[in-house]
Amino acid sequence: MWQILICVVFTLGIIMYSIFLSYGEAHMPLILSSCLVCIVGAINGWKWNVMEKGMIAGINRSMQANLILLTVGMLVSTWKAGGIIPSMIYYGLNILNPSIFLVTACLLCSIVSLVIGSSYTTAGTIGVAMIGISIGLGVNPAMTAGAVVSGSYFGDKMSPMSDTTNLAPAVAGTNVFEHVRHMIYTVTPSYIIALVVFFILGRNAAPQGDVQMELKEVLQTAIQNEFTVSPLLMLPVLILLIAVILKVPALPALFGSVIMGLLCMGLVQHIQFVDFFNIMHYGYESISGDIPLSDSYTVGDVVGGGGFDGMLWTVSIVLCSMSFAGVLEVTGMLGQIVEGILKVAKTTGLLVLVTICTCVFMNLLTADQYLAIILPGRMYRQAFEDRKLKAKNLSRCLEDSATLTSPLIPWNVCGATMTGFLGQPTQAYARYAVLNYINPIVSIIYGFTGFTMEKMTDEEYEKLLEARDAEAEAMKKELEA
Repeated sequence: MWQILICVVFTLGIIMYSIFLSYGEAHMPLILSSCLVCIVGAINGWKWNVMEKGMIAGINRSMQANLILLTVGMLVSTWKAGGIIPSMIYYGLNILNPSIFLVTACLLCSIVSLVIGSSYTTAGTIGVAMIGISIGLGVNPAMTAGAVVSGSYFGDKMSPMSDTTNLAPAVAGTNVFEHVRHMIYTVTPSYIIALVVFFILGRNAAPQGDVQMELKEVLQTAIQNEFTVSPLLMLPVLILLIAVILKVPALPALFGSVIMGLLCMGLVQHIQFVDFFNIMHYGYESISGDIPLSDSYTVGDVVGGGGFDGMLWTVSIVLCSMSFAGVLEVTGMLGQIVEGILKVAKTTGLLVLVTICTCVFMNLLTADQYLAIILPGRMYRQAFEDRKLKAKNLSRCLEDSATLTSPLIPWNVCGATMTGFLGQPTQAYARYAVLNYINPIVSIIYGFTGFTMEKMTDEEYEKLLEARDAEAEAMKKELEA
């Protein structure tokens, strides 16, 4: 166990040092940590080919996310060059008020994410536009990113179409609809608190009227000079939302949106075909890059960027983190860590606290929200059952912690993805992603007070024990065969 603790302390220590005191990124620390774990594994008898397979398996788990990231990079660049995102920004500046902008951004992202079940798609489309609008309104983009992340992950957590919303009940042993209904108890007060905080932040952060009007006019004029702006350019957004609602797989839906962006580039903005591939690969380079909006941003920062190349940083951190997680899992180190933690859970409150802290810890250590759901779910399922707690209590704890804290960690796949989409460092927006850190606290309070911690009847518990014995017997026969 002491060897595992050395690996954990070294990993977290060197990542923190690198991010806050060195070059600000986690790639090299994760590679060094992977090397250390492999050395410890080899000392304990694990062969290299097994550990290598673990790394590859970890990377394979993230390949769909990587493909989505790269496709969203192309989508952002083509939608910017095609005038789709600039049009959203242009009209959004007319509609949205700076004092309630953060509340509006959170609500809008919540609705879209709830409908389509994807925080990535929401942040990569609506979220990008919200960042642009916030700069035009003079609102801190880090605050806006926090509101976007809160809204996007509210929908991702509560939508029956979301992968994590289906994964958590599957691991815990309940169904998705019971799971969603049970989460309402913890997410409702958390969401109200978040909206109140965003309202207060918006009122205090909104610039003076003259300053705000000047920023708005500068950005709108620049957009009109550079793009053809039209409400019809909202059609690709609507088509994408309809495609996701109709359960078209994410990659085909996103790539279809890239094609629509290319059509808008050629037919509406009259960009030459010879420039299409360059824009898709390296992003759209705005001609308004010399028009300042503030000390930190120009018009070009708002309406330009994106591209396949712009997502390679994010993909590389995903590859590094999943390699590290893969070798941790295959050597059994993760299981030993969780088993050691479980020993302190003597009451229902402590069990909920340990579960939530373990999920957060797994997000920190493995950089993968799926592992942060699956591993604690497997390890604590029997503990919840033995306390006669219904499975939906465990599934709620998994989502309240693993899903919501994942974008708050810079080297986590979700944190890196949100940074790639929104252009704001994770450590800058995390403090403003209010829902994401309030919800786990509310869940812990419910655990200690017992509020909504539903228990099984004696009959239900007896049936569970019978099913558990039957499953154990079937597994025994399978091993003997």
